[in-house]
Amino acid sequence: MVKNKKTNPILLETISELKKVSRENNAPIWRDIAKRLEKSRKNWAEVNISKLALLKEGETAVIAGKLLGAGLINKKIKVAAFSCSESAAKKIDNVGGEVLTIPELMEQNPKGTNVRIMG
Repeated sequence: MVKNKKTNPILLETISELKKVSRENNAPIWRDIAKRLEKSRKNWAEVNISKLALLKEGETAVIAGKLLGAGLINKKIKVAAFSCSESAAKKIDNVGGEVLTIPELMEQNPKGTNVRIMG
């Protein structure tokens, strides 16, 4: 069986940074996200907005995959995902939340404290 190598340079850089920050800050959450992104893309998480409604106001979630726009949300939350649909970003922005990339969240919170993995 031939193992396919990832070719997306942004993805490769993100995985490398996640591992580096995990080692430097003793933050296993970033190592976990890196391992999830190393998997085949068909095994990545696809999380709908409706699932984020389970979070409390002000919480931070990270998704090792794609954030999709199905459902409604009425809480101000911070979400980081490798990719995000336009409708999901609009819905989160409309309630005062924030959509980030994983590297942006990692830069803001290198220790990974109070971050919940979704998906």
